[in-house]
Formats: sequence, structure tokens, C-alpha cells
Amino acid sequence: MKVKLEKLQVQTTKPFEAVNITPRVEEVVKESGIKEGLVNILSLHTSAGICVTEGLSCLEKDIFFFLDKLVPQEGDYHHARYLDSYGRLGINAHTHLKSILTGMNTFFPVQDGKMVKSGSQTIYFLEFDGPLYRTYCIQVLGE
Repeated sequence: MKVKLEKLQVQTTKPFEAVNITPRVEEVVKESGIKEGLVNILSLHTSAGICVTEGLSCLEKDIFFFLDKLVPQEGDYHHARYLDSYGRLGINAHTHLKSILTGMNTFFPVQDGKMVKSGSQTIYFLEFDGPLYRTYCIQVLGE
């Protein structure tokens, strides 16, 4: 079995942002030379997510609108009362909960050297605590 792992960075520019990473994932799958297998996409952050949905800018806005209703920034969260590893009060508790709701990874089958997905499916890196430099992994496994 062949395995290709790439760690990639994305620079987010807003506190909340949906970054379309689909073209980069497709490029890594193609470069891997793997014809049959799986591709996994993983965020390396607990205050960011990965999701798959239709690629529409109005839907991108709705994602954050919906998550803000479910997990408002000013909620009474237990882990907002603790100091983080830098000695700061946990002011981003809502970002961790949003990441839990969206998930931090997704995967697709690879067939004939391409991801198996519909034309409207878009892979987004979701920023909940930006702007920051963020890292995500793309791993392709197969033959």
C-alpha cells in the first residue's frame, strides 16, 4: 500500500471564515499517483473544522449564522473559566464547541486517481478563531 501525507497551511483573514480547499485536495490526490484508495482531510486545530457542503457563498454565511445561534460567543461555558497554556482566560470556548459540531475531518474514496464526489461538493476549512495561520493534513492511502 502507498501512503502520501501532506501538511498544508492556510492563512485565514477573518475571525470566522470558510476556505475552499477542494482544489488543493484534488491536486494532492493526483500527485500521489494512487489510483484506488481513500483520501482523508484533517484539521490540526481544536478551534477549526472541516466540512463538506455545496460551494455557495450564501451557504458559507449560513454555516456561521447557524453555528452562532447554536453556540453563541458569549455563552456561559465551563471551560471559559480556565487559563489556557499561555495564561489567558479561555475566551474562545465557543470555537471548540463549533469544531465539535462540524467535525475536524472528512474522507472520500479515490477511484481511477480521482476523488469520488459530486460536482457540487466542496471541502471547506472552517476558521472559528482567526485570523491565524492554520495547518491541515491531506493523506492519500491506497494502490
